[in-house]
Amino acid sequence: MNLSKIALQEKDYQKALEIWESSVTATHDFLKEKDRLEFKSEIPKYFKRVEVYLWFENDEPIGISSTNEQNLDMLFIDPKYFKKGYGTKILQYHIQENKVQYVDVYKDNHNAVNIYIKNGFKKYKESQTDEHGKDYPILHLKL
Repeated sequence: MNLSKIALQEKDYQKALEIWESSVTATHDFLKEKDRLEFKSEIPKYFKRVEVYLWFENDEPIGISSTNEQNLDMLFIDPKYFKKGYGTKILQYHIQENKVQYVDVYKDNHNAVNIYIKNGFKKYKESQTDEHGKDYPILHLKL
C-alpha cells in the first residue's frame, strides 16, 4: 500500500465530490434522496471552511478525509477501494498524527461503525437526529 495525501485545493473539488458521492451512494442507502442531494450541495462549502485531504494510492485518488481538533469530521473512500484496508490506514494516520479521539457516525452506516469499533472506538452517546436535525440516528464514538 503506497498511500500519500495532499491538502485539497479548489481544482480538486470535483474529484473529491465524486469520491464523496460514490462512497455515500454505496454506504448510505438509508438517506432519503432529497437529503443526499442537499448534503451534496453543501459539501463544496464545507471544503472551503476546513482542511480536507485527498488521498492517493500511487497517483490514483482513492479517498478524502478531514479532522477538526480531536474529531474525525469525514472519511470517505471510493467504493473501488473498499475492503482493502485504506479506511483503516487513513483512520490510523489521523489517530497518530492528528490525535483524533472522537468520531460521529450514522448508526445505519454499518460498514463505518464496524471500522471504527475495530479500531478501538466505543459508543459514549447516541443522538436521534443528525447535526442538521434530520431523523438519522448518530453514534458518538470515542477512542
